Amino acid sequence: MSNSLPTQFQHPFEFNKKYKKSVAYFSMEFGIDQALKIYSGGLGFLAGSHMRSAYELKQNLIGIGILWKQGYYDQYKKEDRTMGVLFQEKIYHFLEDTGVRFTINIHNHPVWVKAMYLNPETFGCAPMFFLSTDLPENDYLARSTTFRLYDSDPSGKIAQSMILGLGGARLLDELGFEPDVYHLNEAHGLSAAFHLYKKFGSLDKVKEKLVFTTHTPEEAGNEKHDIKILEELNFFGELSVNEVRQITGIEGDVFNHSLAALRMSHKANGVSKLHGEVSRDMWKDYDNICYIDHVTNAQNKKYWADLWLDEAAQKKDVDAVIARKKRLKKKLFDVVADQTGKIFNPDVITIVWARRFAEYKRADLITRDLERFNALLNNPKMPVQIIFAGKPYPMDYGAIHVWDNLLHMSKDIPNMAVLAGYELRLSRQLKEGADIWLNNPRVTREASGTSGMTASMNGAINLSTNDGWIREFEDHGKTCFVLPIIDHTLPKYEQDKLDLDNLYEILDREVLPLYYKKSKKWYEMVMYSMEKVVPFFDSDRMADEYYTKIY
Repeated sequence: MSNSLPTQFQHPFEFNKKYKKSVAYFSMEFGIDQALKIYSGGLGFLAGSHMRSAYELKQNLIGIGILWKQGYYDQYKKEDRTMGVLFQEKIYHFLEDTGVRFTINIHNHPVWVKAMYLNPETFGCAPMFFLSTDLPENDYLARSTTFRLYDSDPSGKIAQSMILGLGGARLLDELGFEPDVYHLNEAHGLSAAFHLYKKFGSLDKVKEKLVFTTHTPEEAGNEKHDIKILEELNFFGELSVNEVRQITGIEGDVFNHSLAALRMSHKANGVSKLHGEVSRDMWKDYDNICYIDHVTNAQNKKYWADLWLDEAAQKKDVDAVIARKKRLKKKLFDVVADQTGKIFNPDVITIVWARRFAEYKRADLITRDLERFNALLNNPKMPVQIIFAGKPYPMDYGAIHVWDNLLHMSKDIPNMAVLAGYELRLSRQLKEGADIWLNNPRVTREASGTSGMTASMNGAINLSTNDGWIREFEDHGKTCFVLPIIDHTLPKYEQDKLDLDNLYEILDREVLPLYYKKSKKWYEMVMYSMEKVVPFFDSDRMADEYYTKIY
């Protein structure tokens, strides 16, 4: 086994001396480019930015993921304008077939896996390998394992994680490449650890190689399965359940993937300072776990930020910032007009709520007091426009219901829009065109959240509950507007009511008067926010910290 990749897959640069240690980064999803639809939300956006920064910093790092044939899903509006889910085959001519083929056992059945390669020069990212079971040698069940990101069937999802973990580790063996570090971005790739144990015969050796990033701020949210089902599916490779129990210290029938990862890694990290604290507290009663540090998530400025807006802000040219921001708003409003038939005004403050639709993120919070919402949207002196966008999990019917309700509500409101197709391109357009980037998860539920970082890079002001990354950026009234922290042990409906009252209080008393009555100060705040979000929330800092703090 070699410490370098085969010639045809080697990095197109000499490694920076700081980053010579070789790393294989395993992630279920990557948001590299709009053209490569293998991501669902924040985890993928984050991993994609990491891969771009690894390339820019000349790091000795490769990415390993899965080539999802039908992606996550294509979101569209049906005849009645409710949300539609389309699973469509994707074809990527820019990916290269490595010629590598091998089998792994899933449910005592050999499943053929092939590896496709993304050349680092194509999108400016680390060399990447994507695994697929879509081969004629496989039956339909095996072929379909890599069709859709996050299979709704529990056994199917376990099989997918085996392709990533066990398959990714096997790929490295087939390439004759032995990295110094195996980095699991979430516990999806955990089966790689059992392959390494079989290979090295020592838990200490596995720990020496393995690091783990957790994104889940609640113990209950970490993936668990019946250990017997995992055994039946060959999740542990060639290891017996007794061996797995000895290695992981898990005694009952419930196998906690994150707990096993914490016990098999030499270091782990949360994804914000707060999340690191929450994680250490969450796991403090479990023995034999590694230390949980933190590396605050970040996003790649070079990919996300509008170049002309950024140049104007750096020159402190307020007039140029205003002109460019209005131009970007007009470009976004072309999308609004195309999808909704509504003409938005670039002189009117525009609020955007756009991210993955999940219950705790409360997409519809601002609409829950209809009287105040209507007053907000019908204020003749300080008018407001609002846009919603985001993808629910395709089987999360509660979240889809919220999306549909917002859409139906918007039908009769000329200055409210709900947009379909929330992917990398639309996400960037929304951030470029937003004046206010609204983020209102229940506090402690958002491990980091990153959309507000790229919104700030594009001259949008964050209006957020005080959770995740914003705590490390917060300077209320200077870089952003942050809701006061409330008692998060209260019943959910009480939390929601308090946060809603505080949200309207800040909008009515601070945000709208600043935008309309002190326009120059508004744009000074915009430029200050843009200045302060980098370099700390640029992923170059994050990619560097993984080497200096975790690897």
